[in-house]
Amino acid sequence: MTRRGLLASLGSTGFGLCWPKSAAKRIVLVSGDEEYRSEEGLPQLAKILSTRHGFDCTVLYAIDPADGTINPNLCTNIPGLEALDSADLMVMLLRFRDLPDKQMRHIVDYVESGRPIVGLRTATHAFNLKSSPTYARYSWNSKVWDGGFGRQVLGETWIDHHGKHGVQSTRGLLAKGAENHPILRGIRDGDIWGPTDVYEVRLPLPGDCRPLVLGQVVEGMHPDDPPAPGKPNDPMLPIAWVKTYKAGRVFTTTMGASQDLLSEGVRRMLVNACYWALGMEARIPGKSDVDLVGDYRPSPFGFGGYRKDVKPTPLDDN
Repeated sequence: MTRRGLLASLGSTGFGLCWPKSAAKRIVLVSGDEEYRSEEGLPQLAKILSTRHGFDCTVLYAIDPADGTINPNLCTNIPGLEALDSADLMVMLLRFRDLPDKQMRHIVDYVESGRPIVGLRTATHAFNLKSSPTYARYSWNSKVWDGGFGRQVLGETWIDHHGKHGVQSTRGLLAKGAENHPILRGIRDGDIWGPTDVYEVRLPLPGDCRPLVLGQVVEGMHPDDPPAPGKPNDPMLPIAWVKTYKAGRVFTTTMGASQDLLSEGVRRMLVNACYWALGMEARIPGKSDVDLVGDYRPSPFGFGGYRKDVKPTPLDDN
């Protein structure tokens, strides 16, 4: 792949479902957040999608131009976004990015083309464009385009934490009537769990949003802890839903931090969502292979916790 110093990439060869390289669907995964370690989680998701399922994956990072290291605290630079120009699917976990127009243009052109999108966690508030009058409406708090990219494209923007952040975790329960949706194939109540908390959303979700998974606020940070009593679970709020934007399929989940990917159920939901977004739901098996690839030990979520002095390398070198 070109620009390997900036694009952590792995081709379509691997085990499991596989296409010839020229025919593999191209997935570009865009990371850039200060808190939930997307720079660790998205490469692991890309490895699973490529090694287990034959997709051609490219991961992009927030890069410090001074030394070429990954710096998720730098909100103004994600090199390589031109990879979106030929992508079949964009997977993103961004938070409050203030990208220059020349980079933002590739994201906007992709979104407005109606191609599919998978948005994770803080993608609901991906942009805070202070220096871009051209694309300012994409900002999370836009009044011109209510709620900006998050609400208009993904279905919701940032509102607040729901429950106690860092104290209460999230257990996924299948939304009534959604049990047979292809994204939930091979997933049962409780399979989805993560230490990150539920995000607040407005009910009902706007437009054609269809909730798939509800987030049960758990009284503790372990998957077998009991549900929190009272208001946090009355009602339970959606943590995963589907919708469309310009006829393109969109999947959004407020889970997806690097630690959340330690849950097999979370990984299966994300892999299935990629198949569905690409219109390939008929290929989703009864229980998709989502085994971790390599040694995966994600850093705890939190501000200031990213690994310093790391430069992107090809996925197969990690």
